[in-house]
Amino acid sequence: MSGAKPSVLVVDDKENMLKLFARILGDAYAVTTAPDGAQALARVSERAFDVVVTDIQMPGADGFTVLREVKRRAPETEVVLVTAYASIPKAVEAIKEGAYDYLSKPFDPDEVALVVARALERQRQRRDAQGLAARVARMPDFHGLRGTSPALQKTHALLAQVASRDLTVVLTGETGTGKELAARALHRESPRRDRPFVAVNCGALPAELVESELFGHAKGAFTGATGAKAGLFEEAHGGTLFLDEVGDLPLPVQVKLNRALQEKEIRRVGTTTPVTVDVRVVAATHRDLAREVAEGRFREDLYYRLGGVTVRMPALRERREDIALLAMHFLAGANRPELEGFTPQALQALTAAPWPGNVRQLQNAVARAAAVAAGPRITPEDLPPELTASASVARGPEAPGPLPAEALAKQPYREAVDRVRDAVSRDYLTALMQEFSGNVTHAAERAGMERESLHRLLKRYGVRTEDFKRGD
Repeated sequence: MSGAKPSVLVVDDKENMLKLFARILGDAYAVTTAPDGAQALARVSERAFDVVVTDIQMPGADGFTVLREVKRRAPETEVVLVTAYASIPKAVEAIKEGAYDYLSKPFDPDEVALVVARALERQRQRRDAQGLAARVARMPDFHGLRGTSPALQKTHALLAQVASRDLTVVLTGETGTGKELAARALHRESPRRDRPFVAVNCGALPAELVESELFGHAKGAFTGATGAKAGLFEEAHGGTLFLDEVGDLPLPVQVKLNRALQEKEIRRVGTTTPVTVDVRVVAATHRDLAREVAEGRFREDLYYRLGGVTVRMPALRERREDIALLAMHFLAGANRPELEGFTPQALQALTAAPWPGNVRQLQNAVARAAAVAAGPRITPEDLPPELTASASVARGPEAPGPLPAEALAKQPYREAVDRVRDAVSRDYLTALMQEFSGNVTHAAERAGMERESLHRLLKRYGVRTEDFKRGD
């Protein structure tokens, strides 16, 4: 909407109502009026409006006809219906037809301004979501490692650089940062791409079976060895062996692994016959291997043998600019096509969270939120509680909190005023409900407004009356 005022078309067959809407909305918006549905449709055919506010009961083309035609011609335009016959069925019907909301006569002027402002905010958020989706579609994807942040792009470049060199690579980083994806990327970018990629989590192998799993065993090598079995090194011959959590290997197995890397041959358990293997080893660990060496839990010779190239996978909190993009990417795979995206507050919570589990935790959080979300967009209430508890998130599905003064000054005037006004309104309603223990009738009297108008405001700002009711 740049610097121009948002455009609002008001449709009503009563001239006094057109004048009232123009007076309420004229300062903030470029208001156009139409005295009936037919002329409204003529206006809409000539230009696009940001919001259309139309009466339902009109001769000729009624409000529902206007709604359908506006949505057919300009789906992005938000429509608010006005009726003197407020009822839940009409409201449900209006929403099903694509209306943003409805107003019932007589209405409070502040309520009109609020509904129109929220309709514009909804429109802006939808456009933002579309822009975010477009950025997701353009997001660099290095064999599953997705993101635009400088930290990840630097990692992409290093992986691409070393992939073609037949060196041992150690991938370090916290859990959930994508170390296995990086290992697979190294394999797919290497000359070994058409040969096997074999992955094993060293920490998940029973200590007594680690050696057998890696190097294989001969028949009768131990109780239960009813036949000879090739190990993972042999399975990966010609390709890549990914040793995840290599720091968890028992010390005796570390000795044999070091020899296998040095001699490029292994011996199955229970035999002295060497087997030549052509394997590129990529190891990964969340541990500090240098400290493990210093404390005697990891062999120094293996540490240096593995350390041909070390690639550190950045933590998600080091690439926060990727969080919104990744969240949208994961949401697209959550089998909830009706979800439009995230509210600004939900994205704020995701971006501010500490993410000890990194990308894996983010993916699980989005899947959980998508499963429980009841509205068109994921809200902070849909996110796992530990995320919203660790971030300062404004309460309410569409109620951004106030910004610090230095950040507020960077906003357009109208958006800054709306932001402050919303925060004050939410605080006022919360205090009002606290004062009257959730009694809307008494609170409406104090506020000097109709009970229904107060109900609408409470709903808009996510202030629940039941949170303030005293028990018996």
